[in-house]
Amino acid sequence: MITLEKSGDVFILHMVAGENRYNAQFISSFNQALDEVERSQGPAALVTVGENKFYSNGLDLDWMNQQSPAVLREHVDNVHKTMLRVLTLPMITVAALNGHVFAAGAMVALAHDFRVMRADRGYFCLPEADIKIPFTKSMDALLRACLPVATAREAMCTAKRYGAIEAVEQQIVHHAVAENEVLPKAVEIAQSLAAKDRETLSVIKRRMYAEVIEVFKNDVPE
Repeated sequence: MITLEKSGDVFILHMVAGENRYNAQFISSFNQALDEVERSQGPAALVTVGENKFYSNGLDLDWMNQQSPAVLREHVDNVHKTMLRVLTLPMITVAALNGHVFAAGAMVALAHDFRVMRADRGYFCLPEADIKIPFTKSMDALLRACLPVATAREAMCTAKRYGAIEAVEQQIVHHAVAENEVLPKAVEIAQSLAAKDRETLSVIKRRMYAEVIEVFKNDVPE
C-alpha cells in the first residue's frame, strides 16, 4: 500500500494501492511512513508518487459508506491531520503527480511545497461540486491558502478538470513534464533543497499557514 525508499537525501514515498483512495488503512500506512521520514537525521526532503495512471483519487467513498458515523468522524479527522501534517512537514516536500489527482488526493498534493505533473495524461480536479460533497472548513482553508484566488474559485465551484499545461498556467502545479521525467524531476527539486534546516522550515511553515492551522484545530467533523 505504501513503500518508502531513499535516493540521496530524498525519501520517496510510493503509494501503490491502485487509485490510492483514502481509507483508514491507507491513512495509517501513509502516516507511518511520515513517522519514519521525520525520525531521520541530517539533510532530507520528501517526494510522494502514485503508480500507473493514478496519484490519488481521494477519499475511499465505498469504504466510508460502510462505516458507522463515529468511524466516519474519526476518519475525516485523521485525513485532516494528514493534510496538515504534509502542509507543515519540517522539510521540503514535492508531489510527483504521475496521473489523476482528484478530490482529497488533490488537496494532499496541494499541501506539498512543489508539484510536478505528467504533461500528456491525467487531470487535477476538485469534483466536490459535482458529487454533492461540500468541502470541510479545513479543506476550504487549505485550498484557499494554496491556490490563487481566481483559480480556487473556479476549481472549487465548477469541478473543472485541469490538464498539466493548464495547471501550470493556473499556478496549481509548478512543472509539466513527460511521464518518464515526473519522478526524476521531483527528486531533483527535492534533492536541491534537502539541506534546508528543519527547525527553521518548521517555524516558517507554521507562521505562513497560521490561519489554516487554526481552522484545522477548531474544525470538528460533523
